[in-house]
Amino acid sequence: MITANAIVSDGQGNFALDEVRMDSPQANEVLVEIKASGVCHTDFDSMSWRRPLIMGHEGAGVVLQCGAGVDHVHPGDRVLLNWAIPCGECFQCRRGAENICEQKPVVPPERFEYRGAPIEASFHLGTMATHALVPKQAVVKIDVEIPFPSAAILGCGVMTGFGSVVNAANVEKGSSVVVLGAGGVGLSVVQGAVHACAGIIIAIDLNPNRLNLARQFGATHSIQAEPDDHGLLRAAQKVRELTGRGADYAFECTAVPALGASPLSMVRNGGCAVAVSGVEEVVPVDMELFEWDKRYINPLYGQCRPFIDFPVLLSLYRQHRLKLDEMVTCTYPLSGLAQAFEDMRRGVNAKGVLLP
Repeated sequence: MITANAIVSDGQGNFALDEVRMDSPQANEVLVEIKASGVCHTDFDSMSWRRPLIMGHEGAGVVLQCGAGVDHVHPGDRVLLNWAIPCGECFQCRRGAENICEQKPVVPPERFEYRGAPIEASFHLGTMATHALVPKQAVVKIDVEIPFPSAAILGCGVMTGFGSVVNAANVEKGSSVVVLGAGGVGLSVVQGAVHACAGIIIAIDLNPNRLNLARQFGATHSIQAEPDDHGLLRAAQKVRELTGRGADYAFECTAVPALGASPLSMVRNGGCAVAVSGVEEVVPVDMELFEWDKRYINPLYGQCRPFIDFPVLLSLYRQHRLKLDEMVTCTYPLSGLAQAFEDMRRGVNAKGVLLP
């Protein structure tokens, strides 16, 4: 058994830094010493998922031990973790949709112990800890020089935003793109649009600091949203003025349920609206927004294929074509999670990272 320091949620909106025990790796499992863990809105939400969790799902670190059957990484390797964790054999994996694997490998909660009882690791990773015990498919070797905090944020936010542009929407060269919300995921959408050689990239946010960041990351235009602009319809009018008829693509990255349909109001007839933030509740939708051949897609995790996409993203970083160091605007110890959440909610950071 290994004893780790970890941030544990009680499932009722509270968390504590405490000790967790976990088994040594069995076959097809890897024990990783976590060096950095990203802080995400989903982590904040996970505190209210009605079950105890070892928190965190963006992580990077060093391999400590490998179980039998693990041959793509070895002790001492620098790695990043991903929560797609494809089995490689199910219907979805065979068709290349590894992000929606039907038989996701997991390390069961019985292999973790917290105060004498089993406990689940968030997204089967649990990166807000000094150690993580994960399936081998969750581990991707890092083969470039990159700080651990910059590598950690690839594991969810960057992949989700960048992949939504490149894998899911297939944004075309010279096209116009709108990004609703300029937090960590929105900035990653902006970078994906830059990579795709979009001609116009319009960032929309309430927070002027985030709009400044969006311009630094490649947005060509910005629109400061108004709190009383229901559905962002006035902002949509400004988009039409900038683009002539509406954008070719619009990406919702706010996680605000009331804005779930807003990208449809931003795109032209025949345009593509993309739900990136993953709103998971019933919201009213004006069906007129779908008229005239508009498409609305809801990709999960940027349609991530871990062993294809992460080497590409790491290579782009090495070529200075993907800004990751610049996204990590503040780091915290594990004991600083409350402050990290507060800074995240206030829009202080592009991305905050814990350093176990």
